[in-house]
Amino acid sequence: MLQSARSRFVASLILGMARYVGAAPASHAQSWDTTYPRRAEVNGRLDNQGARIHQERVEGEISGAQAHALHAEDYSIRTEERAMASQNGGHITQGEQHALNQQENAVSRQIGR
Repeated sequence: MLQSARSRFVASLILGMARYVGAAPASHAQSWDTTYPRRAEVNGRLDNQGARIHQERVEGEISGAQAHALHAEDYSIRTEERAMASQNGGHITQGEQHALNQQENAVSRQIGR
């Protein structure tokens, strides 16, 4: 039963992401700069944290539920970063980067406790 609920949750996340990605008009996509240095730093950290979470799960340091919760927190941060960038022509401000880094720091402290 837990596996079924997890599968439905993952499916709904994927569907939601597909809707979000597909919602932007082609002309807007040109201004969406994912390699902008502040965005690259934030997203690079999220990628690293995702790998750390996975590694901790493989090593048995955290449970599947804990890994799922941490991945969900990272997904929330990534979604917030995208929303911020969409309001600034594909960029995030220094203050926004700082706020996102603080959130990432909180998740990082939870990994492998």
